[in-house]
Amino acid sequence: MRNTKTHFAAQIMITNTLTLILAPWLFAQKAGAVAASDSRAAIRHVTTSDGVDLYVEVKGTGTPCLYIHGGPGSGSYWMEKFSAGLLERYLQMVYLDQRGVARSSSPKDGNYSMDRMVRDFEEVRTALGIRRWLTMGHSIGGIMQMGYAKRHPDIVQGMIMLNCGYNLNELGSKTWILRACEMLGVKDTKPYADESVPAMDRVARIRRELDQKGIAWKLSYASRKNKELMDATFDEVPNWNKDLERIALSMPDYWENYKPQTKDMQMPVLVFYGKTDWTVGPEHYTGLEFPRMMLWGSDVGHVAIMENRPDLEKAITSYLFKYEFLPAKKE
Repeated sequence: MRNTKTHFAAQIMITNTLTLILAPWLFAQKAGAVAASDSRAAIRHVTTSDGVDLYVEVKGTGTPCLYIHGGPGSGSYWMEKFSAGLLERYLQMVYLDQRGVARSSSPKDGNYSMDRMVRDFEEVRTALGIRRWLTMGHSIGGIMQMGYAKRHPDIVQGMIMLNCGYNLNELGSKTWILRACEMLGVKDTKPYADESVPAMDRVARIRRELDQKGIAWKLSYASRKNKELMDATFDEVPNWNKDLERIALSMPDYWENYKPQTKDMQMPVLVFYGKTDWTVGPEHYTGLEFPRMMLWGSDVGHVAIMENRPDLEKAITSYLFKYEFLPAKKE
């Protein structure tokens, strides 16, 4: 009589061996998709070439899309949470906590340069077996999107840019500070417009005044409650790493003006902006020259996934259908 336990163990061993052999091939067939029929999350820890542990979560099916968060240091958790399956319905989302952020570790040598960030993106892509992908950035994540696309235009198939910044000096001095002064009733804006003082120093000064009056939330949100909901997400991740947040804006890499470079970006780009987004500015898109740009203005502030989901979904799906990242709609 056959020994059922032995036979079953042998089957498991064979199955596991075949899985190890075939997994990379199967992975590649879907350009990195975890599995075409499985939208459950797959958590990965990717160790970079300089020893940083990057937290990566893959969810959904379809064209792979790297989420590049802003902040700096805001992490990917809040976008995943408030998406609540919306983004994963159309894309295979790759949620990454950047080095020095949230659930990822920090580099021992303190290297947070743009070149190193881009190398991280590439090492994550390689680890997941993805050949090419889209990127989706939010806020300052747009700066990193541009840095990545500039260095690897052959890898980035397209960019979904949500309330993104392209020139931090411009949005800080010409939008954020002026709106903050208006909110505070400051008539003499010259001290805040003095370009001999670094923009971040001027922003920090007026931010303290906004916080003292409890009105800073008005730059980004429709209500104080939504700001509180966002803030609560950062408490849901234990031992949140804040190292990047502390240093990023002191680095020249992130202050490069990318607007003039948009004319050289040949991939299709969705530029989604909020008409009441005073964190970036409702007219910050002016000067963009992407040859294949879909410009989408929305009645929302800085966080559309929370405050105007229907219009955000409409914008993203319109872009994905137009540039054939989703199958054509049936008539």
